[in-house]
Amino acid sequence: MAREVATQAEHLANLIRESSCTVALTGAGISVPSGIPDFRTPGKGLWERVDPMEVAHIEAFRRDPARFWSFYRPRLEALSGVEPNPAHAALAELERRGLLEAVITQNIDTLHSQAGSERVIEVHGSIRTARCQYCGGEFALADLGPLFDHAGVAVCSDCRGPVKPDVVLFGELLPGAAMAEAEALANRCELMLCVGSSLEVYPVAGLPSLALGRGARLAIVTKGPTPYDAEAMVRMDGDVVGELEAVLARL
Repeated sequence: MAREVATQAEHLANLIRESSCTVALTGAGISVPSGIPDFRTPGKGLWERVDPMEVAHIEAFRRDPARFWSFYRPRLEALSGVEPNPAHAALAELERRGLLEAVITQNIDTLHSQAGSERVIEVHGSIRTARCQYCGGEFALADLGPLFDHAGVAVCSDCRGPVKPDVVLFGELLPGAAMAEAEALANRCELMLCVGSSLEVYPVAGLPSLALGRGARLAIVTKGPTPYDAEAMVRMDGDVVGELEAVLARL
């Protein structure tokens, strides 16, 4: 098994070395070593314990903001103290060496930026800010405390409108500019490196298909099966930290 892992790491290192444009696509699995649970792992995922349609859908926010915030507030507060792990650092180092063009991430935790990655496309938004749904006023998520009313709902200090984190909820469109940039990268990359993603949530899950259709190679580093496994030139399913560090050590 160790020999197989080493062979795969060497193969992926060679693919990165040969590629003139490599793009990473990351999901919840890259942040699991930082202590953030993913969403869909059987028995462990966040959505095993709560129905996302009841707490993480835009209509749920509009219908019952108190219930929404009772779920999201402790989760967002917990995220504020989380630190990047060596898998995030490995991607930042690839970018620093000129071997990685950008990171497209489904994660809202900002850990890629904290780790030093400079070009990060956050297609599901981030926990940096929140916004009033009436007047558009922006607030740093870390400063929301005084905005919560007696019911536990964050309301705008100017117009008293409901305040929502700048993360994409179910039922919302992804930010147009971020998706346009992600699609442009998928269209011109020579290698797409998918890390910690089940590649099942669309429209982001369509990016590997877009890249493959333009002749790019695909490498997948994640636990559990994905719809693209048969098309990947490298498929690694161990710990993302160990896998990426093994690849980095060979570059």
